[in-house]
Amino acid sequence: MSDDEVLHVKGRVLTGPEEVRDEVWVVGGRITYERPAGAGPGDVTTVEGWALPGLVDAHCHVGLGPDGAVPEDVAEKQALTDRDAGTLLIRDAGSPVDTHWIDEREDLPRIVRAGRHIARTRRYIRNYAHEIEPEELVAYVAREARRGDGWVKLVGDWIDRDTGDLTFCWTRETVEAAIAEAHRLGARVTAHCFAEESLAPLVEAGIDCVEHATGLTEETIPLFAEHGVAIVPTLVNIATFPRLAEGGERKFPRWSARMRRLHERRYDTVRAAYDAGIAVYVGTDAGGSLAHGLVAAEVAELVKAGIPPVDALSATAWGARAWLGRPSLEEGAPADLVVYETDPRADVRVLAAPRRIVLKGRVVG
Repeated sequence: MSDDEVLHVKGRVLTGPEEVRDEVWVVGGRITYERPAGAGPGDVTTVEGWALPGLVDAHCHVGLGPDGAVPEDVAEKQALTDRDAGTLLIRDAGSPVDTHWIDEREDLPRIVRAGRHIARTRRYIRNYAHEIEPEELVAYVAREARRGDGWVKLVGDWIDRDTGDLTFCWTRETVEAAIAEAHRLGARVTAHCFAEESLAPLVEAGIDCVEHATGLTEETIPLFAEHGVAIVPTLVNIATFPRLAEGGERKFPRWSARMRRLHERRYDTVRAAYDAGIAVYVGTDAGGSLAHGLVAAEVAELVKAGIPPVDALSATAWGARAWLGRPSLEEGAPADLVVYETDPRADVRVLAAPRRIVLKGRVVG
């Protein structure tokens, strides 16, 4: 499809959860609902089906592998895998490499970066994060706020080898100062958190989002709702907890027992958060040890947890894009959309089989 060709998507165009139009046009790489004048049959490429805005993976790591940073050719394959699954907008929730080169590629997803993870010394996966002490946190948050695209990623808790269990990595005072600095620089802050005791200090310190949030309880769910803190549950990642627990059983039995408990109640936790009005968004935690291209599986997991299908779709489409400050399918928006055989609101499993993928105004799949 060349720059002067016109794309015509007809059938059903889902411009919102309950908003359906019969067709949309792509002209000059942008969305329009007005039939372009002077476009002859030879100038128009037609695609039929059900169109959604390009899907969002709000917790994804392009450029990260099991041992840390990966070379550009591997990062490219990761991004292409996500794209081919319909993910056209990624919030990269921590990467040790600079992926700004991806922005120059017309065939790769758009990325909103959170810089590199910031963790306590020896309290995260080796080679993933800046490993620092609390007195350095504000300076590192400022550095990553400038490096990212409006987000900073903290590691809120991790296994403490002295106690043999998850513990909070910081103090309320240090995270409050760090979050205030990020906000001063125009960045939002999110944090990796599994444990129950990590959540209240972060929310009270002004955090904007929590990743995983497996430790939510009856006490902290209202706190999240009151402060408007979003969660990205990454249920496809939480599914690995039993295997992780088994591997750590002999050395860290307390940690292993807690990981099993968090796993067992994962669906109840997510549903309780949703019922309380907490914003829930789709994220896969792809990268590291988890495969890319799992966005459809994560949407299906949210539905399994009890979130209505249309709201699970919004968590990867209209709602997620609005949260990240990116357009969907409005007039004049950049043309990033995915076309499916049938209505994904009726069965979210259709997300696993895109019929056509349009990225930056071009058919790429």
